[in-house]
Amino acid sequence: MDYSAFRQFADSWGLLYLFLLFVGVIAFTFRPGSKKTAEEIAQIPLKEDNDDV
Repeated sequence: MDYSAFRQFADSWGLLYLFLLFVGVIAFTFRPGSKKTAEEIAQIPLKEDNDDV
């Protein structure tokens, strides 16, 4: 596969792949039931760490 063929492939199918990946991430983030999980994850830095390491 030479550079021009690879470039043409990336311009067409690569763009479609990245767009579908973006839409999938957005759909996963805003899916029903994800609010509780997101709130729990957001509180991780605020929890006290009682482990003596």
